[in-house]
Amino acid sequence: MQSLVAPVHMPVPVEVLEAQIRRVCGAFTLEPSRSSGVVAGDVATRRIGLFETAIVGLDASDHVERGNRAIRQDPGEHFFLLIQDVGHCRVEQNDRVAELAPGDMFLVDSVRPSRFSYGGTRSSQVSIHLPRLEMVHRFGQTCTGGISISRSDPLWLAMRAVVTKMLDGPAAQPQLGEAFLCLLGAYLQASRNGGSHPAAETLLSRALALIDRYGADPAFGPRELASRLNVSERMLQRHFRPLGETPNHRLLNRRLEIAHSRLCARADVAASDGITAIAYDAGFNDLSYFYREFRKKYGTTPGAVGKCH
Repeated sequence: MQSLVAPVHMPVPVEVLEAQIRRVCGAFTLEPSRSSGVVAGDVATRRIGLFETAIVGLDASDHVERGNRAIRQDPGEHFFLLIQDVGHCRVEQNDRVAELAPGDMFLVDSVRPSRFSYGGTRSSQVSIHLPRLEMVHRFGQTCTGGISISRSDPLWLAMRAVVTKMLDGPAAQPQLGEAFLCLLGAYLQASRNGGSHPAAETLLSRALALIDRYGADPAFGPRELASRLNVSERMLQRHFRPLGETPNHRLLNRRLEIAHSRLCARADVAASDGITAIAYDAGFNDLSYFYREFRKKYGTTPGAVGKCH
């Protein structure tokens, strides 16, 4: 397959190349396979159509990685459409593994840990930076989490042709950029309809499922929920607005429901220590708060709840 760009591989210190990658792509760590302290590589930038693009050349590099710590320090504002141009690369993200050969594509999510392994061989990649907020607004959660784009799909060929055209020259660049996004959206929609990304799997539905699963853990709050979903607490609150409640209120209701269900299942709930154990097991650390919110929700005290029939 014909190369999209002419790769550049110049000997540079590891820390210099890592700094170039960080400047262009964000907080990634470069781990060389050799102990010489020098790697052959280069990072160049171009604007094609609507997008900032990086051309990354790496030689004799073991792997490049973006872990949870780097994500916390640098949350990232993009998806990276990675196009393998020369050589091979193993991409790992979100329990997905893809072996990229020349021409293969992978949509990397900057808010999820990722690892790129090159096996000490020369590699060149084109990385198209797609604004994350705009992509999620346009395509929904179907574009998140790391997605391999199969070359067996006819849409892959169309996307490749548009990228080649954008790289060739400035003519009609905005129109080509919009055409590329339409093709990518069509691929994501087809993947979703095929079962890879269920339409019902929205951020809100995932949040509700996590609350159901971890609600009884007193350490699990809105901050932990947002962290598990890789979004900010403010964004998480926005997704709860259609329900007319906040993540914290939803967690509280879940814990009260757990406690009420367990109280109903007990034959004898008169003993205060029994109620205390139930409150703690449901995720409450503060007994007075538990009693107050329980009465507010159910109109009675925990001790007055008899065995349900």
